[in-house]
Amino acid sequence: MAMDNVFDKLRTLQDILSRKIVLEQDIQEIPKLLVTQEELLARLKKSFIEKNQDYDKAKTAEAEFRNLLLDAETARERAEKNMDAINTQREYEALDKEIRDASEKEQQYRKDLQREERILSDLDEQMKQNAALIEAQEQELAERRAKIEVEIAEKEKQIADLVRQEKELTPDLDSEVLFKFERIIRNKMGRGIVAIKGNVCQGCHMILPVQFANDVRLGQDIVFCPYCSRILFYEESEQDEEVFFDSGDSGSLSDLDDIEEEFDDEEEEEEKVNIDYEE
Repeated sequence: MAMDNVFDKLRTLQDILSRKIVLEQDIQEIPKLLVTQEELLARLKKSFIEKNQDYDKAKTAEAEFRNLLLDAETARERAEKNMDAINTQREYEALDKEIRDASEKEQQYRKDLQREERILSDLDEQMKQNAALIEAQEQELAERRAKIEVEIAEKEKQIADLVRQEKELTPDLDSEVLFKFERIIRNKMGRGIVAIKGNVCQGCHMILPVQFANDVRLGQDIVFCPYCSRILFYEESEQDEEVFFDSGDSGSLSDLDDIEEEFDDEEEEEEKVNIDYEE
């Protein structure tokens, strides 16, 4: 296959892979939009449970004070009836004290009962409001989930179409090159193949040795930039003739020995990171 055709396919594939990667990232990010709303719903439910527990406690306290009030009223009324049957001053004083004590208890229990009734009324109103908010949040959350499912399904459909286009392009391309190419696109913001103008990589803007740039210009093989790892292709520029025949400022291929070793190490490290990420 002619290299011009290979580069054309890679540029087309770059667009396909970039769009696919963006869609995959969107599918991962979309559900995160629900996190805040789910947390709010969880807090509302927790608050409702706590208020329900407080309501049960207040209901129990109300029943206890109601019984105590009834006992105090009964004791006072009984003592008042016994006033007609007293014979001595001492009996009168004892009965009078019993009536006062019962009346004081009655007043206190009535205050306690009224307090618990107010608490019950407030809690009941709060629980009704919470229940209404929970119902509204659950409905809104269900609607948003449904919309998200539709949105994700549409994006998955688009990905499936891109995968189909990708498979139509890749049969004649080297599998190892494709693997590196997709990894580069993921790591380099969607740019896996860039032009070289003069002897400058348009991806990382690093100056390359003239002999290395000449190899790219010949276009006989796929060449990766030793600095940014992108695939390079030649693109005509006004300075080409001057640059390609002046090696004074650019060094030679021998200068790339250390760079290539670093590139290989970096490539191995990137493969390890990606393998760990995929796992």
